[in-house]
Formats: sequence, structure tokens, C-alpha cells
Amino acid sequence: MSNNTHASRRKFLQQIGSTSLLLAGAPLASLAAAEKAEQRTIFYEKRISPNDKVRLAVIGFGIQGHFDLATALKVPGVELAGVCDLYNGRLENAKELYGKDVFTTKNYQEILDRKDVDAIIIATSDHWHARITKEALKKGKAVYCEKPMVHKISEGMGVVEAHRASGKVMQVGSQRVSSIVYAKALELIKAGEIGKINMVNAVYDRQSSIGAWEYTMPSDASPETVDWNRYVEAMNKVSWDPKKFFWWRNYRDFGTGVAGDLFIHLLSGTHVITGSKGPNKIYAGGQLCYWKDGRDVPDVMTGILQYPDSPEHAAFQLTLQVNFISGTGGQESIKVVGEEGTMELRGSGLKVHHSILPKAPGFGGYDAVFTYPKSMQDSLTETYKQKYTDEEKKAPQKADIDFHAPAGYSEHLDHFTNFFDSIRTGKAVVEDSVFGLRAAAPALSCNESYFSQKIVNWDPEKMQLV
Repeated sequence: MSNNTHASRRKFLQQIGSTSLLLAGAPLASLAAAEKAEQRTIFYEKRISPNDKVRLAVIGFGIQGHFDLATALKVPGVELAGVCDLYNGRLENAKELYGKDVFTTKNYQEILDRKDVDAIIIATSDHWHARITKEALKKGKAVYCEKPMVHKISEGMGVVEAHRASGKVMQVGSQRVSSIVYAKALELIKAGEIGKINMVNAVYDRQSSIGAWEYTMPSDASPETVDWNRYVEAMNKVSWDPKKFFWWRNYRDFGTGVAGDLFIHLLSGTHVITGSKGPNKIYAGGQLCYWKDGRDVPDVMTGILQYPDSPEHAAFQLTLQVNFISGTGGQESIKVVGEEGTMELRGSGLKVHHSILPKAPGFGGYDAVFTYPKSMQDSLTETYKQKYTDEEKKAPQKADIDFHAPAGYSEHLDHFTNFFDSIRTGKAVVEDSVFGLRAAAPALSCNESYFSQKIVNWDPEKMQLV
């Protein structure tokens, strides 16, 4: 590794250390996530032997495929073995980015048949996730599958069973699951920092055409440059439509709408910070407000999910919101509400604000006392004064917490580092197929609830619809 790389990693360790020191005055000084990040950094300062090398291929080289591959290749000892996409232009782009000798194909099975491929990234449209994942695991490949893990809930257990049978590493691509900010949130919640949780409000709004999936299309899009027949292979005959290829998130046959793209990020994050296995009742509503471009999914959607009492947490309600034409300009946050305060995760940090009830109940002010006869008012006031001390009448005060990840920290890189660590060491991944299904099913249930206009019942333990 270069001296610059060593220096940057040492700087990162120093930032982790300073972050821990800054938090030393907080109720919970240790930062387990930072310690894990430090261990990973130290691991990659060691020399990578030929046995540690991982040959990686990507299937689906669109927006997320580009981001995933570029991030994965930052992990030491990871090499590119091939790129698969159904559009000629993206295969040409792969050679421009990674060299004219990189192996490219439109047939993902050619990637799976290669002996020099150890792991694959699946960043295709949603309707191909389950099929390629199962085939890749059967071929002995480690799999990094973008979220949602499946296109339909009915595909979920098949993927879980294939993963278990393969003995191979599989990670789902909701990168927030690896974030040290979310790990810190879990630590604080488990320590009772905001008391017993009763509600989580999660929002992921946007306000742009690109944010609403109207991506710029190539000028040469045609059945000659796109392998359309392979794209719709498992379906009834579908006529060529460039929108359904390049704007696939807009269509239920190929994508999963706002629920599968964005609700699932909020669900994954909520499950990490609460330790939850998932909700048991799901209801969603919404409408198509603005982006009336032929899509058959809503651009504004709200979900209400009920989480039952469990060994991991008390019962709470989760509200999910996506607005693609939001006058806020776009926002993303998860706000956890407890009996003694709130925790808000936004960007690369979190903030905790406390509000704790005094031991004494409220008395006077906006109260019914003034509506009683004066003698009754005087008697009640005297009884209250005698029963509670001045200290018991005050709300306990507790310092707020403001935590931020170190400058330059990348949860996306951390997620891939976790994936390759698991391949090399055999340790468990942070987001396996079970976690993936427990996040995907409630998200996809929001679609089911919206389109059927009914409450969906889900068993988070058995991972099945009720």
C-alpha cells in the first residue's frame, strides 16, 4: 500500500480516537462501532496476500452498479474480473473506466461460469435480483445484492434457503446498516438514553426529476443496443419501451416504486437502531401527484407500521414518508421518540434531546383546578405542596448529545469492507439474507397495502405473510 494510503488510514484512526474522547463526558463513553472500524482499518494496513485477493464482477452497470463497483474497488485486494449489462453503451463505458481488456458481456451466466470470479455485485432492476442471486450462490459465488433483496415477497424464503444451502457469503446492499452513526444510535437506545421507544418517524423526500427517476436516456437507445429480450425473458411478451429499461423503477413489473427504493432504507435503518425483526401490521396510502409520465407507482406515499412487543424492544409505531415533489427541497431523517427524549439521525450524525417528566404530576396552569370552588382550590393546592418536594416538581435535566462520524467516513465503503472481511475471515456479515427479507417484506407490503387498500399482516419471526 502507498504511503498516502497509510497516512490517510492513520488520520482516520486519529479521528475515531478524537471522536471517542469528545464523547467521554456523555453517559456512554465507549463507541463500539468506532472500535470495529478501527479493527477493520488495522486489518487493511496489513499486507494483502495472494490468498486474500478477491476477484469481483458486477451484473448491472447502471447508476448504482457504477457507485458500488467504484466503492468496492477501494477495498485493498479487490480486483475487477468482469462487467455485465444489457446496454452496449455501459459495456463501452466499463472499458473506458477500467481498461479495454476488462471482460464484458450481456449474459450474466457468462459471469457466473467464470472460474476467476469470486464475488459478484447484483445491481440490476429489482425483477432480476432473486433469480441471479440464487444462481450465483449455486455457482459458489459470494453475493452482494442491492436492495430490495427481492422483487416479490414470495421470492424471499427461496433466496434465504439458497443462501443457507450454499454456505457462501451474502450481503444485501443497504449501506446504512454498516454506518457507525447507526451503531452509535443502537448503543444509546439500548442504554436507555431516551427511555422506552414508542414511535419512529422516518422521511426520505426529494424534489427533482432525476430524484423522481426520470434519468437522462442515451440517444442510441434501441432494440439493437439493448438486449430487450433478455431483460423481459421471464415475462409474457412485452414490446420494446426504453422507459421501462432506463426508468425501470417507475414500473411495477421491473421495480418496486418508492417503497422498494426508499422505504427500505428507512426500514433497514430502523431495524438496526432498534434491534427489531420487523412489524406485524402494515398499512400504506398515497397518490400520483406530479410525475405523471406513464409510471404505475405513486410519487407520494406514507406507511404506518406497527411493531409488537418483543425481547428486543417495547411496542412502537413507525411512520414512513416519501414525497417526490416536496417543497422542502428534499430531506432524509429518522426520528426516534422515547418517553424521555428524541434521537434524530440526519446525514452523517445524530442528535439526542432529552425531555423528562418530573416525579410530581402536573398541577395548576392549564388544569381543571381553577374551575372548582375557592375552598377546594386551596385544599388541593396545600395537599399537593405537602406531598411533593420542590425538587420532585422539577423536570430532571440531562445534557443533549451531538454525535458525528469523522470527516471522510463512508458507510458505503464500510459496508463493502464488511462484505470482503466476511469473505476472507468467515465472520458473519452485517446484512445477510434474513435481515434483507425482514426489511424487504415490510417495504413490499406497503405496496401491497397501497394497491389493495387493506392492512397487511406479517409475521417477522417466521418471515411470512399472515
